Amino acid sequence: MIPTTLFTLSSLPGLAFAASTPRVLIYSATEQFRHDSIPTAVQALKDAGSSASITFDATEDKSLFTDDNLKQYDALVFLSNTGQVLDEDGINAFQKYLNLGGNFIGIHSATDCLNTTEFYGREIGAYFDYHPELTNATVDVLDRSHPSTSMLPEQWQVRDEMYNFKSDPRNVGAVVILSADESTYNGEIDPGERKYNQGTPHPTAWYQEKGAGVQDGNTAGRSFYTSLGHLNETWHDVTFMAHVLGGIKWALDANTTLAFNSSASVGNGQAGDASSTASDGVAQATQS
Repeated sequence: MIPTTLFTLSSLPGLAFAASTPRVLIYSATEQFRHDSIPTAVQALKDAGSSASITFDATEDKSLFTDDNLKQYDALVFLSNTGQVLDEDGINAFQKYLNLGGNFIGIHSATDCLNTTEFYGREIGAYFDYHPELTNATVDVLDRSHPSTSMLPEQWQVRDEMYNFKSDPRNVGAVVILSADESTYNGEIDPGERKYNQGTPHPTAWYQEKGAGVQDGNTAGRSFYTSLGHLNETWHDVTFMAHVLGGIKWALDANTTLAFNSSASVGNGQAGDASSTASDGVAQATQS
């Protein structure tokens, strides 16, 4: 169990100058391995929405990746996805959404989907390679000034999967803020047989001020990724939830969407729409 602290979600800094409550779509579709923690994670995010001043919708329906549907959202969260979770039309809508200033957040195995979609690999920062057995490990906090890490101790004790990646996310401009301390779990657990250079220190979470998946000449929103989040119990941990919500709030603060910028092209511009749930024809909530 990841240890909890006295930190609470309500102590997260508020979103600055929001004209309306940001609306975020959680997408948790899978085509390969499926984490049993997905329903727990979806519910945890939706439950935290009110105190975090964010409206969360959730779906696993790839047909909802259309221009008209995505334009309602200030950010997209890809949650523990695996495999080819979008068709060509959905991929094109996703690219357009990013080009219009949409923000992106990836969680856990979101690095193990859309593996042949080049812009997605750049937007999330790196693709998953492999992980050793589930383990207790120390995660070093490299930068405590970021909203996703400000509540964390310098050495964070976690029980999770320590992901390895096929490239160094710093190659696309990402800033690594969490790093797995391999000395706390290596040896027989992780033989270290790696084919790819993921850079050092070992990347575990990172952010991009301007998401690298945007096409040249367009407006880049922010991108945030954390590789943690494997277990059901993790999503009940206050510190972990503060980490994830801090990353989501940071991404939303890009000022590239309608919740913050009346000149933006995507996002929730409806000031009175904050308390609504998924509307008809929009995202259908994942059952928990």
